[in-house]
Amino acid sequence: MFIDTRQISQDKALIATVCIIGGGVAGISIARELEKQGIDTCLLESGGLQPDHETRDLYRGKATGMNYQFADGCRARFLGGSSNCWGGWSRPLDAWDFEQRDWVPHSGWPFGLSDLEPYYRRAHEVLKLGPFNFDPAYWEKAIARPDVRRIPLKSGKVRDTISQFSPPVRFGKDYRRELRDARYVRIFLHANVTQIIPDPLAGRIKEVSVQTLTGKQMRVAARIFILATGGIENARLLLASNRIMPAGLGNQHDLVGRFFMDHPRLLSGEIHFSQAWSRNKLYDIKYHYMNSAVAAHGVHIAAQLALTPETLEKERLLNARICFCSEFPGEGSQGAQALFRCKQALLSKDQPGWRLRDDVLTMLKEPLNTFAYGFTRLFHPRAMIKKVSFQVIVEPAPNPDSRVSLSSTQKDALGLPRIEVDWQLDTQVRRSADRSLALIANELRQSGIAHVTLDPLMELHGWPATLEAEGTWHHMGTTRMHRDEKKGVVDADCKVHGFANFYIAGSSVFPTAGANFPTITITALALRLADQVIGQLKNASSTLVEEIDLVQSTSIAVEDSVAASINVSTLPAV
Repeated sequence: MFIDTRQISQDKALIATVCIIGGGVAGISIARELEKQGIDTCLLESGGLQPDHETRDLYRGKATGMNYQFADGCRARFLGGSSNCWGGWSRPLDAWDFEQRDWVPHSGWPFGLSDLEPYYRRAHEVLKLGPFNFDPAYWEKAIARPDVRRIPLKSGKVRDTISQFSPPVRFGKDYRRELRDARYVRIFLHANVTQIIPDPLAGRIKEVSVQTLTGKQMRVAARIFILATGGIENARLLLASNRIMPAGLGNQHDLVGRFFMDHPRLLSGEIHFSQAWSRNKLYDIKYHYMNSAVAAHGVHIAAQLALTPETLEKERLLNARICFCSEFPGEGSQGAQALFRCKQALLSKDQPGWRLRDDVLTMLKEPLNTFAYGFTRLFHPRAMIKKVSFQVIVEPAPNPDSRVSLSSTQKDALGLPRIEVDWQLDTQVRRSADRSLALIANELRQSGIAHVTLDPLMELHGWPATLEAEGTWHHMGTTRMHRDEKKGVVDADCKVHGFANFYIAGSSVFPTAGANFPTITITALALRLADQVIGQLKNASSTLVEEIDLVQSTSIAVEDSVAASINVSTLPAV
């Protein structure tokens, strides 16, 4: 059921068994599981069914460290969250990503891959992926094409890995009808949570304050609260909820907002393939991304190169994923960029300010660049390739000085402090990129695959100009998970230390990030958290009576049902 919060009566209140803050990948995944179990759930989504400028502006802030873009285009603040700008890349974390590594300070999850694997399997259904199989040999055999084959890797230092592509699932669109018809889940659109209010004596969250951009206000009380607003906003809302606890919620050890991570992504080097390997599509992002030739079992796949765990340990390196990236004629031109944006629109990807008319005019002004880029992208003539480089995605090292904090001077339209992001990447990240490239380049030379020219060492010369200012749009780590409350914001069950009924979902709980794409792990953790909440509610002997007493003690009028207390308007599926 959808409810437009802008149409409710002023200062109303409601009560639910579970209150989820945020309608993105994590929030919707949890809500769907609670609906299946008949659990009364209220989901509060800041945006509506479509993007709008005023809501998008709430995400904007300032980069105080590296040049870093983390708002427009990198996140989406409407139903579905960042799934609206997701490319579909899916691969679970590696087993060693969960382990404590003595050469990576602050590394280690409180559980291993085996604990999360059942939920990774369930995530495949949610994300509409193929078989739960990431063995490169399995996919090479299934595709069975001479131009989609694995590189022979003989040194034992390098391995190849497989990623699958979700269509991609846009959670607010693909699951809209299901959410609209839900009996137990009510989704309040345009509902911005401005304060999470604790009862410090009871160690519980008591209620949340909600406000629309039109000025309407309401309150929500619940037995269990789940914060799922993203890797940056989770920290922001915890820090801003400081009326009772001045340092913010969960921040008794100054950890909220620290350990911010994103995957640095860049292009490096130049690869000259031998004739036998010049047309292989499996490892080149310009050829394998959503390419029907690189697909089997109803799913598109892609391969990347990485170092073996033994090599990572011996060399004391962070994880990295490396693939090839061809450069096409016209690439970088206004016409090529306009054509690419049109393709993204076909994938329903959120692109702030995009207008088809503008891009069509741009392409008409640059017909040669547009045609050359589009023709090469569509028909893949190798003779037109200008250059092939490595695309590198590196694991960020957990760093307490890389952080999200509140601005002391800037506020948004709701009166909340805007965000400041100080993204930091230390020399270990650059060294890991350098060494991974060197070992993979040497592997290609020794196997007769290609001759490689490497760029100057990043460890000595700093990040190159090809480092992408928006990272990989993977905002992680700001409410990290650890069994010890002095080392983490949430425990192994994603429950905020010090609170009995407050959980956090999403990539902000990642202690380390690996070099894989986080959406499938976000989904798996959300399904795991849903199971925990369902189990807790089923095993609880208490009823909602104690919660109703708690809400009434705050002197706000709580009605017996949402329908009795709020003028609701259901929205049609779009």
